[in-house]
Amino acid sequence: MTTASPGSPLIEAHELCKYYGDFTAVRNISFSVARGSITAFLGPNGAGKSTTMKMLTGYLAPSSGRAAIAGFDVDTHRIEASRALGYLPENGPLYVDMTPASYLAYAGAARGMSGGALRSALDRVAASCRVEEVWHKPIRKLSKGFRQRVGLAQAILHDPQVLILDEPTAGLDPNQIILVRDLVRSLAKDKTVLLSTHILQEVEAMADRVVLVSEGSLVFQGTPVELAAGRSIEDRFRELTKGVAA
Repeated sequence: MTTASPGSPLIEAHELCKYYGDFTAVRNISFSVARGSITAFLGPNGAGKSTTMKMLTGYLAPSSGRAAIAGFDVDTHRIEASRALGYLPENGPLYVDMTPASYLAYAGAARGMSGGALRSALDRVAASCRVEEVWHKPIRKLSKGFRQRVGLAQAILHDPQVLILDEPTAGLDPNQIILVRDLVRSLAKDKTVLLSTHILQEVEAMADRVVLVSEGSLVFQGTPVELAAGRSIEDRFRELTKGVAA
């Protein structure tokens, strides 16, 4: 068992592959995310983004290859990796008959938190995710924006080093997008973030690195400036993904 040294990446994908019978969803994807980075994970629909994220989090086992979080192999040291990880899946499931207060208390207890440590964590995420005003309101009555913020609160409750966020602004209106974007930027001050998105403007607004996949394969990794290469990110996205609609 190893842990990440101060200069080593906190998210690592090594030759990840995922097969479903004769269909290849992910083919030999390798990349790493450095400590303190916000990395945008881009690709058209069906490119393999969510599948790759699920393998990185341990939710889905790879057909071959290896994933590591904070230096812990996700397959062989799953518990240690999960302690370092906060994960918000696309359309993250919530217990809609619970309130944010009861749901997050339940999530904290499931992670072994209790007493003053849990109360302090609940106070911290309620403030940082700006959900105090709906703290005791049933989740089923909340807007999509508030539900996303409750999902983010769950992901950061245990103060992980790493956040993996799958389409955190999907389905939000422009005001809600700005709120969630600001929240992610504030969280990234002391965390490493891998962020899947279809909104190419978010790359320039938030990310310092880009990983781009198409048809299950890695086609680019580098900075947003390197991706644009003197053109618009939209043009380069279409060029690298053969014009497949995002």
